[in-house]
Amino acid sequence: MINLNQFRAFYYVAKYSSYTVAAETLCISQPAVTAQIKLFERFYDMTLFRRQGREIRLTHTGKILFEKAERLFSIEDEVESTLVEIKELNQGLLQIGCTKAYANHIMPSVVSVFHRAYPNIKIILEEGSSMAMINSLRDFKNEVIVVAQMDVNDSRIQFVPFSQEEIVVILSAGHPLTRKKELEFSDIAKEPIILKGTGSGTRQKVMALYEKQGMVPNVFMESNNTEFIIDLVERGEGISFLVKPSVEHKIKTKKIAVRRLKGIRLFLDVSLGFSKNTPLSPAATAFYEVVKRSFLEESPQNGIRSIMAKILAKQWQN
Repeated sequence: MINLNQFRAFYYVAKYSSYTVAAETLCISQPAVTAQIKLFERFYDMTLFRRQGREIRLTHTGKILFEKAERLFSIEDEVESTLVEIKELNQGLLQIGCTKAYANHIMPSVVSVFHRAYPNIKIILEEGSSMAMINSLRDFKNEVIVVAQMDVNDSRIQFVPFSQEEIVVILSAGHPLTRKKELEFSDIAKEPIILKGTGSGTRQKVMALYEKQGMVPNVFMESNNTEFIIDLVERGEGISFLVKPSVEHKIKTKKIAVRRLKGIRLFLDVSLGFSKNTPLSPAATAFYEVVKRSFLEESPQNGIRSIMAKILAKQWQN
């Protein structure tokens, strides 16, 4: 295998036609450069330079090797330049996994703040259930995830609280239960439910609620598509449980209604997740620091509305 240190010494002597300049460029002594080239010539049993007076000239073999060396070390310079740009966040790739609800309601603004700070970082956002995104972190498909914190016992994953969102009961605007300001659990115990699919943090909370009440939910349908669930509820096909920010746009149209359960509050802890054992890339580290500095340090538990207000305020200031 070729000795790159020896080959590099040859390249700089050939480039500058000078052992002295090559030594200065490589930050080694001139005798060290001479020794490297002699070792290279001896190993391959060839002569690369000839002296004519004080001038150093390449042999025919030396000229062929110099052309190859130029290409090789040009690529090396490109690689080094790329690494510097990635380290300084002038280029790079950030892969984020996020639940569908939060991809719609918070990530556009968070990503916008990050993009203004680091405009040359390409971002890939994957959507899915909380458990699917947690698995994507385990499989190294995403570096950072924004999910509902699940009952996951995995020492490899670090969760950082991002917000806390209330889960509410949603009903069609014409549902008889909308006459009540608060619902008893018995009011909804046998109602047909459109339930979030497997892997959803909301689903876990709802199933735990019914289990605590000694009941089994009357599940009419399961789906991880929030808009589809809202549409079915609006049509009067059943009730559902969703985080409040995901339905606020529909509440304003008065096509659905939101109610709380009397004496019961359901909250979903939303967290940033990342691997504890794998160092984050420069882009992922920068994303985490931007989110932490801008949105988490002052109010980690104030919910999406508070975070969104803060994001918009920062956008206005910028």
